[in-house]
Amino acid sequence: MVEVVAALIWDRQKFMICQRPAHKARALLWEFVGGKVEPGETKEQALVRECREELAVTLRVGEIFMDVVHQYPDITVHLTLFHAALAGGTPRKLEHNDIRWITADEISGYAFCPADEEILKKIAEIYGGHHG
Repeated sequence: MVEVVAALIWDRQKFMICQRPAHKARALLWEFVGGKVEPGETKEQALVRECREELAVTLRVGEIFMDVVHQYPDITVHLTLFHAALAGGTPRKLEHNDIRWITADEISGYAFCPADEEILKKIAEIYGGHHG
């Protein structure tokens, strides 16, 4: 099982989603920024490193929002999603096809990676339906 971390990065009512590049597995699906935890890293350290590599930003990592185990045909991942905030830098598309900030009510307009479906349901339940 592969340990994967991802960031739920908020900016007021909106959170960041990233579109996978066309040449990678699960091409052009939307996901949360993040990646694999390397040996010797904590999950928090891995998340900070991945965000530096993929977005050129410094992340402040908060509490765990939730975690899920998902079996893809080729891989089983244990995904831990952390609340996070940008501590420095402006997000750049170093690895992703696109970056968007969306509200919980806009989730249905995007095709996400299957591992994220459960997480998105919870985000929609907690944060959806109220504006302001």
